[in-house]
Amino acid sequence: MAKNKDSDKALVVFEGKKIRRTWYDNEWFFSVIDVIAVLTDSPTPRQYWGKVKDREFHKLELSPIWVQLKLPAEDGKLRETDCANTKNMFRIIQSIPSKKAEPFKRWLAKVGYERVQEIQDPELAQKRMKELYRAKGYSDEWIEKRVRGIAIRQELTDEWKKRDVDENVEFAILTNDISKATFGKNVEEYKQYKGLKKHNLRDHMNDLELIFTMLGEKVTSEITRTKDSKGFKQCQDSAKRGGRVAGKARKEAEKEIEKPITSKESYLSEPEKVKRKRLRAD
Repeated sequence: MAKNKDSDKALVVFEGKKIRRTWYDNEWFFSVIDVIAVLTDSPTPRQYWGKVKDREFHKLELSPIWVQLKLPAEDGKLRETDCANTKNMFRIIQSIPSKKAEPFKRWLAKVGYERVQEIQDPELAQKRMKELYRAKGYSDEWIEKRVRGIAIRQELTDEWKKRDVDENVEFAILTNDISKATFGKNVEEYKQYKGLKKHNLRDHMNDLELIFTMLGEKVTSEITRTKDSKGFKQCQDSAKRGGRVAGKARKEAEKEIEKPITSKESYLSEPEKVKRKRLRAD
């Protein structure tokens, strides 16, 4: 079975409400609780889902049509959550009396179909990604760098996968090694530096931060291939080397431009910035 991926697309929105999802076993799986919340406006969707399960599946002794997958919870941590693919989500919706059911079914089918299109035509996925960033107010120049950075990141993770590196734990460690050597901060430290919490760090980097991130990961990929690194330890050595190359380049650039590359600035919306300032003041 394929492992979870596409965490950067883990949220979709229906009528203003967020629905968590994850790419698993070659298809989208959606959070059942989030769907319940959308269809019923219940203040306790978890309890509502518990009653549906008890009524429709346990009492009738039907086999579960959902699986438990890890999704980000409100505290930012990944937690086991009941999820269902598009086909089985339709079956669950049949058990929920709601006026929103029909438009939601059409929306759900559309989301699934778009993903199939993106698999068949990766350029379409890039186009949709660019449109999303543009709608958030990012410049075209920044978007091009971000998209290029995603491609370089994918190239690196593909190398790690081929070399027996564990995707769930060791990817994060290697990423931290590159970041620490490049910027003097691991990912969590960098997020704290920018005042971020659940946000994607790279979505809040400026042009130069993105460029040096790409440099560290691209050089790491080249070293990994050249050294034919195998297993976590050897790949970690390559990651630290790649990060050091980018780190030296960053320091040289800082001398020339006479200011630090790392910045506390982020792309948080103004309401979020105001809210954070109030929290710090309190």
